Amino acid sequence: MKLAHRLFYYLGGFAIGLILLFFFLGGKKASCDYSPSARVLKNIKIKNKEYSEQVLANMQTYKIDTSDISEILKNGDVDFSNSNTKLDSCKIYYIEGYSKDKNINMLIENCDSVAKINVLNIIKE
Repeated sequence: MKLAHRLFYYLGGFAIGLILLFFFLGGKKASCDYSPSARVLKNIKIKNKEYSEQVLANMQTYKIDTSDISEILKNGDVDFSNSNTKLDSCKIYYIEGYSKDKNINMLIENCDSVAKINVLNIIKE
């Protein structure tokens, strides 16, 4: 069999495989959250959130709403050196992110069924 025929059969099979792959996986909302930071943020995003009084006051003062918090939980970074992940019940994570040109830092207590946002600080640059 000539090289051109082998290449044709290979590319034809490869194209059929890609079509089948897109057909079976096209409707699923699969994500690739393999880094530790992405896994923590995804875990916090899916839980109900509770806000402390200090957080609610800072949100009102700096005109931050829950969509800004969601944006930080989507695009932010977890600082594991400032987090306390060795606790048994609720691990505490320090999360940094930007929203509306504001550098926002949060301290979140991640429990089994709820994520409690205990501290929210705006860092002025």
